[in-house]
Amino acid sequence: MRFKSALFIALIASALVLFPSCGGGSKTSESAPSPTPAPARAEAPPSAAQAPAGEAPQGELPPGHPSVEGGTPPPAQAAATAPPLTPEAAAKGMPAGHPPIDAPPSAMGAIPPPPPGSGTGSSAILWTAPKGWTEETPSSPMRRAQYRVPGPGGDGECAVFYFGPGQGGGPMDNAQRWASFFKKADGSSAADQAKTWETEVGDRKVLNVEVTGTYSGGMTMGMAAPEEKPGYMLLGAVAEGPDSNWFFKLTGPEKTVRAQRAAFDGMLKSLK
Repeated sequence: MRFKSALFIALIASALVLFPSCGGGSKTSESAPSPTPAPARAEAPPSAAQAPAGEAPQGELPPGHPSVEGGTPPPAQAAATAPPLTPEAAAKGMPAGHPPIDAPPSAMGAIPPPPPGSGTGSSAILWTAPKGWTEETPSSPMRRAQYRVPGPGGDGECAVFYFGPGQGGGPMDNAQRWASFFKKADGSSAADQAKTWETEVGDRKVLNVEVTGTYSGGMTMGMAAPEEKPGYMLLGAVAEGPDSNWFFKLTGPEKTVRAQRAAFDGMLKSLK
């Protein structure tokens, strides 16, 4: 009998463990399951454009990007922000005869006019103009004289240039440049056919040049190329002056220039 009572009590205790009371605790079996948290994503570092003001962007900046902390800029940025060179400093890197960098576009390709008063008085060269030549108003400040030259092939022109103390370049450089304005019949440069020779007028050295062909007259920057003129001729001379060279250039139809050769030579012999 005691055995049966003890067994009955054990069965009741087991039932209480397997079936807990409804009161008191929360009913976890009826609650909604908690969602499984998603794995955290690694945030990409903000770019320089997205970084908050006053903060450096994360990660490495692209090559050449300026420092966001106000440090020394890279060479490319430093060059862009550096103050412009003065004309005097920039001119040191310019080729010989290059116009000043602050010249207006219309003056590009030409050197500045000579200083006022230069090429006069003791620094001047004088000559006697040939008979039959018509003196005209010079078309530029670099021309000290300009003449219309008549002849059997049509009018030609003679111009006398002075560019200021120490300006204008060397005699042979100018002779070659003038010759480069001429072409042969096949379209190639006539510069290799140009003739040059030296003479003296008193104690003054003069370089002479002669060339024939199709004349283009050179080209001024920013302007259309001049009309080509076949059958033209140039007689030129570069004479030593007191403070700079003086340049004499007769151009026109070949028949006219040949007919006026003696007159041009006479003008050069009158230099003083």
